[in-house]
Amino acid sequence: MRAAALYGVLGPLSLSLAMSALLATPATGRPLAASAARAATTAATTGSAPAPAGAAGPLAAPAALAARSATAATAVPAWSGSPAPAALGATPPGGAAAARGVALAARRAAERGITFRRCPRAEALAAPITCGKVSVPLDYTRPRGKHITLTVSRVRATGPTARHQGALIYNPGGPGASGMAFPEHAAEDAFRRVAAAYDFVGYAPRGVGRSAPLSCQRPSAYAKAPTSSPPHPTAAFKRRLVARARAYVRGCQRRSGSALAHYTTLNNARDLEVLRAALGQRRLTFVGASYGTYYGAVYATLFPGRVRRMVFDSVVDPSPWKIWYRDNLDQSVAFERRWRDWHRWVARHHAVYHLGATADRVLASYEKARRRLGRKPAGGVVGTAQLKNAFLRTGYNDAYWDPAARALAAYLRGDSEPLVALAAPDPAQAAAEENGNAVYTAVECNDAPWPRAWATWDRDNTALARRAPFETWDNVAMNLPCAFWPLKQGRPLDVGDMEAVGPRKGRAVAPPVLLLSAERDAATPYAGAKELWRRLPGSSLVTERKAGTHGLWGGPNDCVNRHVDTYLLTGRTPGRSAFCAPRPEPEPLPEPAPLPESGKQPAALPGTP
Repeated sequence: MRAAALYGVLGPLSLSLAMSALLATPATGRPLAASAARAATTAATTGSAPAPAGAAGPLAAPAALAARSATAATAVPAWSGSPAPAALGATPPGGAAAARGVALAARRAAERGITFRRCPRAEALAAPITCGKVSVPLDYTRPRGKHITLTVSRVRATGPTARHQGALIYNPGGPGASGMAFPEHAAEDAFRRVAAAYDFVGYAPRGVGRSAPLSCQRPSAYAKAPTSSPPHPTAAFKRRLVARARAYVRGCQRRSGSALAHYTTLNNARDLEVLRAALGQRRLTFVGASYGTYYGAVYATLFPGRVRRMVFDSVVDPSPWKIWYRDNLDQSVAFERRWRDWHRWVARHHAVYHLGATADRVLASYEKARRRLGRKPAGGVVGTAQLKNAFLRTGYNDAYWDPAARALAAYLRGDSEPLVALAAPDPAQAAAEENGNAVYTAVECNDAPWPRAWATWDRDNTALARRAPFETWDNVAMNLPCAFWPLKQGRPLDVGDMEAVGPRKGRAVAPPVLLLSAERDAATPYAGAKELWRRLPGSSLVTERKAGTHGLWGGPNDCVNRHVDTYLLTGRTPGRSAFCAPRPEPEPLPEPAPLPESGKQPAALPGTP
């Protein structure tokens, strides 16, 4: 599943959980630098959330919403090869040996701590932010064997020392997103109250950035453009998809070697436990967005006694039988719904954009542009895949609605410059994007069983694309390497099932956690938040009604932000559930504005034909 700026990747769950989720940051709406904005545009070629990683990912909802969710669930093709739920909730791989390895690594990390100094120039983080490193085992069943180094960033709490509450660790999602820039948000108004009480700590998970980085192909090949993205591919195009996926897997093996097997959600959760210890924290305070909600929930299941407070923002469905193949199917359905939301909004502002007075006419305008780009790419680099990637972001964040409509309208009038600015790949970001996609692929493919037969993928997604053509086949392209993954695939942990991880006697119970979700979120559909809410006793779900922006904390909804501030500062939740009115819909702007920092920023499958 894919995800975005304060929020990271989920592939079609940003995947986009499966394709999911490449990058996430708090939903500040802060303008990106021009180069970062271009990177956000180019990153998204396939679906998310986890991304699989791409890709990404549930309380009693109002009756109408529950009925809608049930309808969507029955409409998604079932993977006939999916293991029975009972088979997926087994003891995590490594079992007792990995648990001993984590304990040893955490003790050593606590003894050594982290030495924070001025950040390396490569991190582009200025004082007062400082950076350090923490060592974790590559394989927790062999804690005295090879170690890898994770990069960490921190800015100290700004308030009186007597009111400090320790470290707040943030993960923006993915798999494949880095949280190193998180401390920068401490200076923003939306986060000042929390930043006065907490050190803001970010880090790059294993495989990401300078944390033992993964790679599966040359960045220049990954960023190849223009490329094609047909909503209903031909048999020949599908054969090319399969060939590209196989070649991509070979590149992962060749470039990453035996280490490839150790990039998993379970190890991400174990690394988080070592980071907690290295920071000198007795218990963990954590905010995870998109895919970060999934591995945070895995952490809470493995280490319930180490949880202090946790906020899960834009929640991945953790059901073990949905990780990650089914989550991606669900995501494709949800993106189709959000895509229609954008059509209706543009139609209401026909006097501004002149793209059609009805949703169908707006879609026809988009299709006209897609056909034209299929014949002649804009600027020589924006083909139909780049168009799709750019407009996929309208499903992540309402702040992209006006820029996307303006670019489409200008292109159809004969001015391609705004569309090229919105959608063209940035060669300077190619290495980072290739790295994020490699991590996404490794984690999602290692985590869970995937259909091994191309016929299953073809059958399920051909049927789904008849109803949800917008993202379905891009989601397939991003996640298809998992069909040919050469390594043993894991069995997802049954989140919330304490019987799966240890004996009942003396078992600690995690305190209440806070969940945030928008009813019309496409990258991590709302049903996933309800599912995690059900699995974590005492958890509280804050719902933004009738909204669909992915990533809520720090955004324009004061109701949501108050609940988060109260919880992080006092530990109080709003009860079992709370509902916030939607943020106002965007209005057409008198002139183009900078692109927002949050919103889906998916990665493309390198070399997609």
